Amino acid sequence: MARAVMYDNIRRAGTLLASSALALPLMAMVAPGARAEGMPQLDFGNPYVIGQVIWGAGIFLVLYFLLSRSALSKVEKVLSLRRQTIETDLGIAHKAKTRADEAVADLHEARRKALADAQANVDKVVEEARLAAARQTEEMNARLATEIQDAETRIAQARGQALASVREISTTTAETLIHQLSGIAAPADFVTAKVGSAAAARGL
Repeated sequence: MARAVMYDNIRRAGTLLASSALALPLMAMVAPGARAEGMPQLDFGNPYVIGQVIWGAGIFLVLYFLLSRSALSKVEKVLSLRRQTIETDLGIAHKAKTRADEAVADLHEARRKALADAQANVDKVVEEARLAAARQTEEMNARLATEIQDAETRIAQARGQALASVREISTTTAETLIHQLSGIAAPADFVTAKVGSAAAARGL
């Protein structure tokens, strides 16, 4: 479309120039006595001037005919080739821009994925640390509970042994005191029962 318009404009310009060149001899024929002041080149009363104008118009028409058949087609080919080159370069530029946009999008997606993976790894490490701390706490609590239970058992055993020793010592001491004070040996069962009753009353 653009090429046809350009070619038509060139043809119109050539036609206009040819018409102007042909008009000069006609003006000379119509007004052969006309003479421009100070311009002998336009003295159409001079036969040499008319001949120069006719020859100039003829040469122009021949050149225009030759150019319209050879040079204009070459110019058209050059312009067409240049237009194709520009269109090709624009296509390559558009493709390059598309690839660049795709690369930028891939980069953004890779960055987003890397951030998501990093966050997931951090969350995983934190969760593993929390679970490990919870397991260690449970193991420590279980170990402490076992140790406390063992200590309570040992304390209860030691307390029982101590209470037994206290009752035995109390019984022996009571028998000794009764014998020293009364001179009579008190029955062992009687003293043991009394000591046991006194210890039970005191919560021993």
